[in-house]
Amino acid sequence: MEIPIDQTRFYDRIWAAFIYFTRLPFWRIYEPPKECYKTVVEHWPLTGWLTGGAMAATLFVGSMYLPYLVAVIIAIIVRLLITGALHEDGLADFLDGFGGGGRDRQRILDIMKDSRIGTYGVLGLVFYELLLGGILYSLPPETAALAIFAADPFSKMVTSQLVMMMPYARKEEEAKSKTVYRKMEWVAGISITIQGLLPMVVFLYLTRLPWTMIVFMPCIVMYFLYLLIRHRLQGYTGDCCGAVCLLVELTVYLIVCLLVANPIV
Repeated sequence: MEIPIDQTRFYDRIWAAFIYFTRLPFWRIYEPPKECYKTVVEHWPLTGWLTGGAMAATLFVGSMYLPYLVAVIIAIIVRLLITGALHEDGLADFLDGFGGGGRDRQRILDIMKDSRIGTYGVLGLVFYELLLGGILYSLPPETAALAIFAADPFSKMVTSQLVMMMPYARKEEEAKSKTVYRKMEWVAGISITIQGLLPMVVFLYLTRLPWTMIVFMPCIVMYFLYLLIRHRLQGYTGDCCGAVCLLVELTVYLIVCLLVANPIV
């Protein structure tokens, strides 16, 4: 018997989000009703507190005992292990679909659903990880760790707007996860904003970096990616959300790197 989403408990939805977006065995502790998985995006930034926090802590603590480059690489690996490379898989599929042989809407969807990875996906992941590692390595450990903890939830908050701005591009039964996210109500909107902005506010307060570029440039990147997705697919997919999330997060790091290297900017 299905339970209406509005009758599910708040902590059930949080459990569902952590089970859905990580590979940690939360499901061994508690299994929420399956209806809760339609609301996971509403707590997506909260999972970023875990994934970003673990990555940031690994980088910062590791930099005290290991060469900094090694600490950066291990930190990236830690997050990949926690998430199961969920978003990286989405980025690879997105690049294959939009950059490879996807000449029309259905072909793009078919390519993104294919479990095989193509040339665009491989090259995209390589360049993404090189950029991510290079940017973090160029920052002081304290700044890099704070930026990670801020950018992870923030990028998830920004990307979650795709769910509000477009319909799902496939039918529910065709979804990889067999789940279609529901549209957020105003209470969920306030909650997700707090989840995504609070770590960013702490980061900006502690680093004293100018906030306008750090906050608005990632939003502009998200908007242009939204226009591309809407034009080519007329809707979003989970792969689109994962790809946009990583690219928005990378934009945060790029802007922070720019501001640290050029304080006058």
